[in-house]
Amino acid sequence: MDAATDTGAEPLDRRMTPRQRRRLSRAIQYAVLAAVVIALAVVADWGRIADSFFQLDIAAAMFPAVWTPFWNTIVYTLLAFVFGMVVGVPIALMRVSTFGPYRWFATGYVEIFRGLPALLVLFLVGFGVPQAFPGIQYPGGVYGQVAIGLGLTSSAYIAESVRAGIQAVPKGQIEAARSLGMSHTRTMVTVVLPQALRIVIPPLTNELVMLTKDSSLVFVLGVTTATMELSKFARNELTSEANATPLLVGGLLYLLLTIPLGLLARRLEKRGETR
Repeated sequence: MDAATDTGAEPLDRRMTPRQRRRLSRAIQYAVLAAVVIALAVVADWGRIADSFFQLDIAAAMFPAVWTPFWNTIVYTLLAFVFGMVVGVPIALMRVSTFGPYRWFATGYVEIFRGLPALLVLFLVGFGVPQAFPGIQYPGGVYGQVAIGLGLTSSAYIAESVRAGIQAVPKGQIEAARSLGMSHTRTMVTVVLPQALRIVIPPLTNELVMLTKDSSLVFVLGVTTATMELSKFARNELTSEANATPLLVGGLLYLLLTIPLGLLARRLEKRGETR
């Protein structure tokens, strides 16, 4: 009698299979999420939200002028990424070098530019260097400053990604190349580096996304109408219109750039896992 009573009083979760417990847990999570969304929808002042963020006439007035900062954002991102690759790959090779001074220099470079905020690096490039070296001029003006300023920070992260990719290449391939008479430098350039770059394509794509967002820091250089990027343009429109709709438009245009890059990074990562 006691055994039957104990069996009947057995907790529900013990009588459920693991699959049923997972389904119940998932249903509870969905229910909580739905409750939170409904509560926010009920409490929110939709009239004020519409007045502040969804003024279609203000959004329409931003076009076609918004396309200039939109393309500037793309150009700034690509210039910084190219600079980061050109500098970051040699720094990565120095990081794995057997020559001590190379490793020490590369380690210091990576630690410094990963530790400094990108805004500070841009400020130093735009104003610190010209004051220290009067008369210096960057090729391309603001575009050159952005390429170097954001590129220095980007190169440190790219160097670490490439270094990880180099170390992920099987050592047997390095030994095989050396046994064929290849020098260390030729082995790294022709055998190891191409494989490492394929391995680190997903994190490099993520770095491109980060650079797209970091381009919003270009305002510190004192850009003009022809050289401003999306964030600066949206803030100017916000000030002139006294409405937050330009910020929403700017955010949507940023997403137009970053979401495809994010999807590409995940696709490349999955493709790399299947190989």
